[in-house]
Amino acid sequence: MDSLTERLTERGWRMTPQRRVISSVFDVSGAANIHLTAEEVLERAVAALPEISRATVYNTLGELVDAGELLSVRVGDRITRYDPNVMSDHHHMVCNECGAIFDVPARGMRAPNTSGAADGFVIQSTEVIYRGVCADCG
Repeated sequence: MDSLTERLTERGWRMTPQRRVISSVFDVSGAANIHLTAEEVLERAVAALPEISRATVYNTLGELVDAGELLSVRVGDRITRYDPNVMSDHHHMVCNECGAIFDVPARGMRAPNTSGAADGFVIQSTEVIYRGVCADCG
């Protein structure tokens, strides 16, 4: 998987110092399982670029979601997390103990038949969340 910074550069996105720092937050080892809140992104971005503003971080995250470069994920706690794994079709596993979120490949699932009561309904995306206890907590 290309890093977020590489994907943005390839598409010709204007890489200001603020955008570069925000995208680099997601360019870490194991990024396929990174699901950061906006506040976590802000904290990491400020560590690298102290003058970056909260508004810039929030606005940039919104732009990245709109551009399809980050997924906006909610797993039931009403907090939005940002997932850089947009290249593979996947679902999420959530640990009921520590709250960790893991990507799991989406295999073998088919969209439901929408004829009948939902006739004409067009499915645009699917979200499946598995809940349990991770290896660290179990």
